[in-house]
Amino acid sequence: MAKELDQIDKRIIEILDANGRASLSEIGKAVGLSGPAVGERLRGLQERGHISGFGARIDLRSLGYTIQALIRIKPRSGQLHIVERMIEEEPRFMSCDRVTGDDCYVARIALRDVSELDEIVLPLHDRAETHTSIVKSSIFDSRLPPLIKDT
Repeated sequence: MAKELDQIDKRIIEILDANGRASLSEIGKAVGLSGPAVGERLRGLQERGHISGFGARIDLRSLGYTIQALIRIKPRSGQLHIVERMIEEEPRFMSCDRVTGDDCYVARIALRDVSELDEIVLPLHDRAETHTSIVKSSIFDSRLPPLIKDT
């Protein structure tokens, strides 16, 4: 049975979510542990699958991607696996979720210019119905939901 998260584990996860580059020493000061003890906690969190990796938050605008769009995709009959492969192989798709409802997929793409939209969407049209929305702004980026409190 998987070990439950205690308050220290939860706090470590919250700190890393806010700053993935926080040092073991910085985390230790925040949670009242030594750096090596935090390192042991992190290894345990990774081994149990609570932390699956570490990464950077990238400013896409600084890399020239000035526009993002959400695309709802509904493959035509018999085209599901081909459409999924097309999505996987197009590097401008940043994320893609299988969903319930009328559409099968909801994807997010990054574009340098709105003219790139046709390059991505038109190849899908023979195999799927698409509905695209340009993202005007984001209220917030991906964030960690509240960690369940111990009862």
